[in-house]
Amino acid sequence: MEFFKYQGAGNDFIIVDLRKREEFFSRKFIETLCDRRFGVGADGFMIFKGHQEVDFEMEYYNSDGRQSTMCGNGGRCVVQYAKDQDIISKKTHFIFKNQLYSAEVFEKVISLHLQNVDYYDKLNDHCCFVDTGSPHHVEFRDSLTDIDVNKEGRAIRNTYGKEGINVNFVSKKTEDTFEILTYERGVEAETLACGTGITAAALSAHILSKSSVTKLYFNAKGGQLSVEFVYDLEGYTQIKLNGPATFVFKGEIKLS
Repeated sequence: MEFFKYQGAGNDFIIVDLRKREEFFSRKFIETLCDRRFGVGADGFMIFKGHQEVDFEMEYYNSDGRQSTMCGNGGRCVVQYAKDQDIISKKTHFIFKNQLYSAEVFEKVISLHLQNVDYYDKLNDHCCFVDTGSPHHVEFRDSLTDIDVNKEGRAIRNTYGKEGINVNFVSKKTEDTFEILTYERGVEAETLACGTGITAAALSAHILSKSSVTKLYFNAKGGQLSVEFVYDLEGYTQIKLNGPATFVFKGEIKLS
């Protein structure tokens, strides 16, 4: 089986193209493929499918093999894959879980348009719950230096019931620039970046009055991403997640 490896700000993914064939992948197979010691290694696994009405359809699985909610960096990477395969040019529309998404392709930047957000929960003056296609707990700290992301993130993740939540620790540097660390459910560890997490952090900064700017920059361990949005009577609209998405390598693996 041929696969393609892509990464967006260090958030890495395996993409399998099933436009011309059908294939079933067990949870165990996906989990092993994403394992960094026994497989290829990745934060997530994506299936690229054809679609009659839009450019393509995307399926997403966490590295634990479970099908999951929207992945922002995964979405940007699959758009870059479509561009690299000459399926799209500068703009695209695609389907994920029966919802329509769009994106724009610029030089070295993929801009993914996410769904509107009209519900959020301000937990206190420094914590917020926001669902940006995936659920996120966002917590602002004065400094991220001494945070044990895996320990603290896992503890918070487990307070949100069986399904859990993604956990983001954020620190403000300037009016439009923040640092962020993320613990991702499904990966069950810190990742170098999380697109929907950075988007949730941007909206939370506005909700909690940490910033009045509507285009924010986030420095994650894997690189910098930006988020822009409009806030109006409908909530948060025209949300865009911007940053690079890069082809790493392709390979083949035996199905067993």
